[in-house]
Amino acid sequence: MEIKIGLAKTAKYAMEVCGDSCDIAERPHGGISAIIADGQGNGLAAHHTSGWVVNKAVQLITDGARDGAVARAVHDYLYAMKDKKVSCTLTVVSADLDTEDYESVYDEPVEPIGVNRHMKPLMYEIPLEAGMLIVSYTDGIAHAGRKRTGHAADFDKIMEIVRKNKAEDAAFIAKSIMDYALTLDADKASDDMTVLVLGVTEGSSNPPRIEQIEVTYPY
Repeated sequence: MEIKIGLAKTAKYAMEVCGDSCDIAERPHGGISAIIADGQGNGLAAHHTSGWVVNKAVQLITDGARDGAVARAVHDYLYAMKDKKVSCTLTVVSADLDTEDYESVYDEPVEPIGVNRHMKPLMYEIPLEAGMLIVSYTDGIAHAGRKRTGHAADFDKIMEIVRKNKAEDAAFIAKSIMDYALTLDADKASDDMTVLVLGVTEGSSNPPRIEQIEVTYPY
């Protein structure tokens, strides 16, 4: 099997930097994790918060920590360093080849990390299957269009984009969801936006052991 990851990110309109951050970490016993974080507010301060959270998560994952422990440790450190005054949402999506299952950590349905003393991450474990797609995004995508039209993004439309594509198209799906959200905001993003898509493919029968990452960074 092969893992395909697509990430698309954009800053709030008229902001020089995005308050969301994302990265990819290779797990020490096999597998890969994708991390996205949405720092409180927008601009440079939010970017510093989310960047620190993602970097800390990457460090812990590469040191061998499990995703639940990663979320708790990052929360505790942010809580202490920022005196419980700064929040951040954190999502970790992992394809763990050591245990052969997915582990997804989402803090949004419970509480953002950094502000409440006790935080319990919400976790799901799903067996790896070829053709599987996991899609996650920050609230800028979910709320797209609300300020301009009073109506937020249509979840059914996002699902339609996912259903029309395959696991091999992870990058295309991420970009398509981003394009849909930006259309709702008339190409002036009302908030920072990040989309993460992870797909599981069959892979070729005798593939060369080549890992590929493609990045486009506007400057």
